[in-house]
Amino acid sequence: MPPQAPEPEVKVFDDPEGVARAAASRFAELARGAVAVRGLFAVALAGGSTPRGVYELLAGEEFRGQVDWENVHVFYGDERAVSAGHADSNYRMASESLLTRVPVPERNVHRIEGVGDAAANASNYESEMRGLFGDDAEWPRLDLVLLGMGDDGHTASLFPHTAALDERRAWVAANRVEKLGAWRITLTAPAINAARHVLFLVNGAGKAERLREVLKGERDPARLPSQLIRPHDGTLEWLVDRAAASRLE
Repeated sequence: MPPQAPEPEVKVFDDPEGVARAAASRFAELARGAVAVRGLFAVALAGGSTPRGVYELLAGEEFRGQVDWENVHVFYGDERAVSAGHADSNYRMASESLLTRVPVPERNVHRIEGVGDAAANASNYESEMRGLFGDDAEWPRLDLVLLGMGDDGHTASLFPHTAALDERRAWVAANRVEKLGAWRITLTAPAINAARHVLFLVNGAGKAERLREVLKGERDPARLPSQLIRPHDGTLEWLVDRAAASRLE
């Protein structure tokens, strides 16, 4: 019987800037602790607009020197089926806003290939992760996974009523999202739930009702995949702005 997952902690900030600053501070804090104890910090970055502000802060004067970038290993929670230079690429966004502005070694940046066969790319990415975490590891023990939540309750590329929601063995899955007419490559829920720390970032009144459903509503992860994320031996924090939190009281 797996241990009971701890309750998530919800922290509310006045605005998106407050969310971004809190996330950057938490990133730096966890990085310092992981490097001190284990000699490296393994993080999975999120795509989308909300994390960009976090990455820009981390690359800025206040936070850049707080992280031992030489010992950071960067992974990605998901990727679109596009080239690395495409405007929709999560890799490109993180590179422009963070990775080219800090001294993280290129060999420590583990990109998901978006072009070509999605299933093969997912398998190759799991193999790359195993290069750090070990071939005999049941699940990857990431120090931090950063996540956003979509208007439909999806997170990473775990979309409502898609096949990857049922994955129980693979670390990485190719996920067909019919409403987008596209393939996505994503960490699976069990892989995310093996992390030491998971941080959701959610902003805006447009997500208030969905956030309430995910956190306070009935459990329905097929419709609300963000409900699948409950680390079994780690922390789960939701950093949200006041607008997004308006329906939680």
